[in-house]
Amino acid sequence: MIENAPDRLQDVLQAFVTTKKFKGKGPLCVAIVVTQHARNMGLPLDHSKLITAGGGQVLGLGKGAVQTVLNQHGITRVLAAEGGRTSRGSLGNMREYVAFLNDLDTQGVIDLEIIEGFWIDRVRQFFAGKPFKIKLDASRSLRTVIRDVLEQAQDRQKNAPGVYYAGAVMQHLVGAKLDCALGLGKVAHNSFSTADTPGGRAGDFVLEDVAIHVTTSPGEALIAKCRDNLNDGLRPILVTLQKGITVAEGLAENASIADRIDLFEIEQFIALHLYRMSQFKANRKLAVTNLVERYNAIVQTVETDPSLMIEIR
Repeated sequence: MIENAPDRLQDVLQAFVTTKKFKGKGPLCVAIVVTQHARNMGLPLDHSKLITAGGGQVLGLGKGAVQTVLNQHGITRVLAAEGGRTSRGSLGNMREYVAFLNDLDTQGVIDLEIIEGFWIDRVRQFFAGKPFKIKLDASRSLRTVIRDVLEQAQDRQKNAPGVYYAGAVMQHLVGAKLDCALGLGKVAHNSFSTADTPGGRAGDFVLEDVAIHVTTSPGEALIAKCRDNLNDGLRPILVTLQKGITVAEGLAENASIADRIDLFEIEQFIALHLYRMSQFKANRKLAVTNLVERYNAIVQTVETDPSLMIEIR
């Protein structure tokens, strides 16, 4: 008998995903739609009644039905253009999942609210699993190229609350820039989740007497750390988003250190480096490629989430 506890049900669902290889947008669409059938029809389900009249597709499996459920959970991105209808094996996946739900029902441990939430989390992970993309187009400004990547990270963050993709991308872009400018081995890299204080680090990057802080949202705690840098004989640099510059200026002014901190907007910070690396010539695409390759190498080394990678197209 399975314990009737949310965390135990999560374990059982994860085991089902693993053993049945229930991954990818096709199976996810099936799980979402069939869970809705269970809500509407009740359990146990008869899999023969979940097949269309033509016998070739899962009943109700389509983009509209899937997106309706996703929208209820604040997810607006399209999981599958056909809602999984064209996915091979959808009928087999449906039968496997119906049998799984019926088994849970027989044991008296069914909780469709938890089950739906589980699949929604898997959808968020699916969207998060794809790399960010950079489109190399000579007609676009370098700042726009950087902005596009950061906007992708911010959009992904909205679909996965609690995961700070934008901050991680910013930190590793700055790290890649430093590696490209100074050479490998001159800068220590850490995962985004590694806090400064426990490791005794004065900033995200420390070079000679300079402490570099990278953040999406400057706060009083960071300004206090900048003040500590100054007291320790270090020169603080703060790299942030455009909207963070004004905030940081105000906080630094309140702390009476505004004239002792250098503030940089990240798009400009990275774009100027790319121009320098290309020597202001037409080979700026190569500079972007080198930066992205170094960024990806850093992510592979210090992060466990491959979705932070950047793909050039």
